[in-house]
Amino acid sequence: MTSEHLLIALEWLTPWEYSPTVIVAFALSCGLFIQGARTRRVNIWRHILFWTGIVMLYLSLHTRVDYYSQRLFFAHRLQHLVLHHLGPLLIMGAYPGQVLRAGLPKFGRNMLHQFLSSKPGKITVGILTNRFLVPFLFVALVLGFLIPVVQFYTVLDWRLYRLMNWSVVISGIMYWNLILDRRPKPPAALSPGGRVLSPVITMVPQMIAGAVITFTEYDLYPIFDLCGRAIPGMSAVTDQAIGGLTMWVLAGFVEVFGLLYALSTMMRLSARGRTGYKSGNKQTVPAV
Repeated sequence: MTSEHLLIALEWLTPWEYSPTVIVAFALSCGLFIQGARTRRVNIWRHILFWTGIVMLYLSLHTRVDYYSQRLFFAHRLQHLVLHHLGPLLIMGAYPGQVLRAGLPKFGRNMLHQFLSSKPGKITVGILTNRFLVPFLFVALVLGFLIPVVQFYTVLDWRLYRLMNWSVVISGIMYWNLILDRRPKPPAALSPGGRVLSPVITMVPQMIAGAVITFTEYDLYPIFDLCGRAIPGMSAVTDQAIGGLTMWVLAGFVEVFGLLYALSTMMRLSARGRTGYKSGNKQTVPAV
């Protein structure tokens, strides 16, 4: 690699808008996973999934990619494909929860255990794993920020912009935590059949929205022209069509993968006779 190529790579990796929150969050997550993997058995595939998801999220949140996502609608949709669908799916596919907890110092593990055993902790877990609320947020946050007037002010205001990005990441992690759970209910929050059905329900409104955006023949999002479209000569309608297809097709593929994984889990549990609900224990715990 020549010095010119190195400079180009460094330019791409330079944050468009520096965020200490992103640095701290990623450093903490990576540090806990590395420490936890020293005491917990983590196979190579879980390592690959976790680190691939982490790298993809970081590149989407804290590099030059952010510049293009504010100046191209289709780049914005590709960014959210990673933030909302692919990155959280890969990370939660590594089942990092026990590893991250093992990476905490002893006092941290004790505090976490005490909190989860308390009433406020149980309420918090119940909210974060609610089988109705989590899928609703997964869809509503994506579609809500696609409303043209909401998108307009979100791109202009850096605080709203960061809120949008963080909200889709967190809702994605919460959602895939439910769908990729390999356990029966209980202790899982969602039944095996519900994990298969949920991606079907959540993907339909997103695909419809993507199709509507794709075939709309006027500019829905003038904010990208106002900011200066990053590809000279690209029309708003073309930009919109590519972005709509990203949401319509690519995001749909990711959810189909989640559906197939949930189906394989249901078949595995069914073969072991563990798909039924047992009334003796109604408490649910997070699968992460």
